[in-house]
Amino acid sequence: MADLRTTTWWPMLRHSLPIYVLSRLCVLLGAAVVATELRVDANLATEQGLLTADPHGTASIGSAVRPMVDVLTSWDGLWYVDIVRNGYPKVIPPDVTYHVDEARAAFFPLFPLLGRWFDKVCPGGDSVAVLTLNAVLGLVAVVLIGLIGQRLYGQRVGRNTATLVALFPGSFVLSFAYSEALMVALAAACLLLLMDREWVAAGLFAALATATRPNGLALVVACAAASYVAIRDERDWRSLSAVLLAPLGFITFQVWLGQHTGEPGAWFRVQREAWGEGASFGLTAMRNTAEAVVRPLTSPTDTITALSLVATIILLVFGWKARLPWFMMLYSWAIVSLMLVPATVTARPRFLFTAFPLLIGAARWYEDRRRDDETLWPATMAACGAGLVALTGLYGVFGAIP
Repeated sequence: MADLRTTTWWPMLRHSLPIYVLSRLCVLLGAAVVATELRVDANLATEQGLLTADPHGTASIGSAVRPMVDVLTSWDGLWYVDIVRNGYPKVIPPDVTYHVDEARAAFFPLFPLLGRWFDKVCPGGDSVAVLTLNAVLGLVAVVLIGLIGQRLYGQRVGRNTATLVALFPGSFVLSFAYSEALMVALAAACLLLLMDREWVAAGLFAALATATRPNGLALVVACAAASYVAIRDERDWRSLSAVLLAPLGFITFQVWLGQHTGEPGAWFRVQREAWGEGASFGLTAMRNTAEAVVRPLTSPTDTITALSLVATIILLVFGWKARLPWFMMLYSWAIVSLMLVPATVTARPRFLFTAFPLLIGAARWYEDRRRDDETLWPATMAACGAGLVALTGLYGVFGAIP
């Protein structure tokens, strides 16, 4: 058995684990503040006879913990937990809205499938199972991204990358019942394998990612870019296997859902009718940002959009200056494009978080300036931690759309 001290991932894990735990405590702090208010409201409702149901199935884990679980399984988490429990609908009514259970057909299957399996071995109910699963996946993602940074720019940048990824405000999603933790872990594994030109393995991880989230399709772009370079430089036609495998997760889900519901294109109709998804090609983000500037602090959602858009531009510059490999830059650009195109939910910290190679570029930029200003990095990390707490609390009280 190999000595752990000689492996590349073990030192990164030892560095990442305490930082990751600290970042999750920031999330739990934000959730605890909200949970306290929810607990008071629930007690009042119970006393008035207005609250009898257990919508999350978490009563067995204790009344003190349940409000925090409610926060972390809110928003999209409710839909994923619904799929864990009930699977996908067999019939989708006409003119479907997000007020009906059938709207869950808009969510991709791999995360709730893993959540259902994990629920069989994890005590505490399905909500606790998916949250525990994400806690593990989040750590895996942080370590893998740190390893990418280390491979590209050395150990210090790799460790800075892991720290930034863990504390970046958008990383709140690693502790919510969302699918980003799984998608980011799979995407990081894919990019590492592309660096090693392990084409089949990279394509398989990309296929799993495209079965996890729609923006996983950005990995198809990454595989195509890496394959182009391999063919141009070495005539390595085997690289096309990654390109062919990458979209299979997305395609398989579309075909299966169409057969399951008896309606080809069911996912696209649910997205259009229930969730109002259309294309604005960035106009929604710019309009919301303009509203945030003209009427500051009147809409938390507009403020988050504006901050996310500014952060996107800054991170794109960092990625360009760091001269990230082209397949990583194109992956990040594809993620950003998919974030800005929709007409409804647009620039958000959690979407930007999935463009994680840009955070590697930011870590490289900070490392280059460490000698000039020793306080810049710790100040940035403190601000990120505060943002992590604030975003969790804001989303927990439904103060903004995550």
